[in-house]
Amino acid sequence: MKALPFDKSVYINRRTALKQAGLSGIALFPANPEAAFNYPANTYHYRQDSHFSYFFGLNMPGLAGWIDFDSGEEILFGNDVDIDDIIWMGPQPAMTELGASAGIGQTQPYDKLEAFVNKARSQGRKIHFLPPYRAKVMMHLGQLLDIPAHEVRNSASVELIKAVVSLKEIKDELEIKEIEKAVDIAWLMHTTAMKMAKPGIIEQEIAGTIEGIALSLAGPVSFPVILSVDGQTLHNHNHHNTLSLGRMLVIDAGCELASLYSSDITRTVPVGGKFDTRQREIYEIVLKAETESIAAMKPGMEYREAHFLAARIIASGLKDLGLMKGDVDEAVAAGAHTLFFPHGLGHMLGMDVHDMEGLGENYVGYDEHTHRAKEFGTAYLRMGKKLRPGHVLTNEPGIYFIPALIDKFRAEGKFEAFVNYNKVETYKDFGGIRIEDDVLVTPDGHRILGKPIPKTVAEVEATCAQTREWIRVPGVF
Repeated sequence: MKALPFDKSVYINRRTALKQAGLSGIALFPANPEAAFNYPANTYHYRQDSHFSYFFGLNMPGLAGWIDFDSGEEILFGNDVDIDDIIWMGPQPAMTELGASAGIGQTQPYDKLEAFVNKARSQGRKIHFLPPYRAKVMMHLGQLLDIPAHEVRNSASVELIKAVVSLKEIKDELEIKEIEKAVDIAWLMHTTAMKMAKPGIIEQEIAGTIEGIALSLAGPVSFPVILSVDGQTLHNHNHHNTLSLGRMLVIDAGCELASLYSSDITRTVPVGGKFDTRQREIYEIVLKAETESIAAMKPGMEYREAHFLAARIIASGLKDLGLMKGDVDEAVAAGAHTLFFPHGLGHMLGMDVHDMEGLGENYVGYDEHTHRAKEFGTAYLRMGKKLRPGHVLTNEPGIYFIPALIDKFRAEGKFEAFVNYNKVETYKDFGGIRIEDDVLVTPDGHRILGKPIPKTVAEVEATCAQTREWIRVPGVF
């Protein structure tokens, strides 16, 4: 039997902490089912539900975890394999062994789950579950709980969501080490991409190479690779362009470990390895926004303050270049910077690249004290609330010249007091620049996680000038 990512004591302690969160009733955690690629027997790479994995650790379908908040009872539901399974998969551990490996003493066949649910419901007990994101799980929960499938997500337990967020948002040393391993693999992915960013190379070759690094050294990429010279498209998953001089290549990529902890790093490099004057000017603004907003991070600070600090740096730098004008603070207050920086500064990172986002961003990144903005650009800030030691976040400012957005704002007469549209028109061929690191909030400030990945102009140019080679990262593999 393949070992769980961590010792069973980790999962026992996590479930114990959840049971101490003050809830009553039952928490039901279904494992993810298999997902068919093109016909039922040909499935995608299996990916366990992060919340099931956090509390139970087992990386396989056909399971459900049961936690009784009132009695403390824990049950693992699942079926032992039969001879047909063994023929195709080899010998498999019994459910009792699987349960014991996660510190659970009671197991039940999966077909008993419905009876347990019905008994609890007949007693008037609440069945808590988290918002599902796969159709099979929605339908299964709907059948178990007699809820129409289209209403299942809206019937999820807010109490359980808040309890899970409270536990998972603070990363312990074990989790931080896992994230750092994932960042160290991202170091190799990104430095390899830098060395490959030559004129005549097709984006797909680089994207495939760095995804192969993730697969060969850890696991799948933590999200589909974003890699394009059309960096003005924020999440550009098309890899069809041929690289040419004068373009900037945005590479946003990370990997996921067997433990499901992830990295998420962005670097932007000039094709051919040398920044021209215009590229360097914009790049240095983004770099300053990134480094200074990270430097400001500390416990007790609302993360949206770091977002607006980055926005002011971007507006000030663009004003120096004649792309913006007027008072910088007034420009940011009006939202004029969103023409160039139309997304949020960062998001939580953990077992998912957008950690716990499926539970609802407003539960994860906001709270009763910090409410989400509704204005364009700022509304996309996924994390705004006060920072606490143990938070792990991405920090990823950018500057983008999006022709359609420029045309829209100009036609509407928006921000004319703050944007020099005539000069902005000359940048429509520029693309975009984003720089991103993964940052831990510490008791006295912050720490950028993992092996430093080149990001100054000098570091990027020096790395681009190197010959691509295979390098193992000491202490990771």
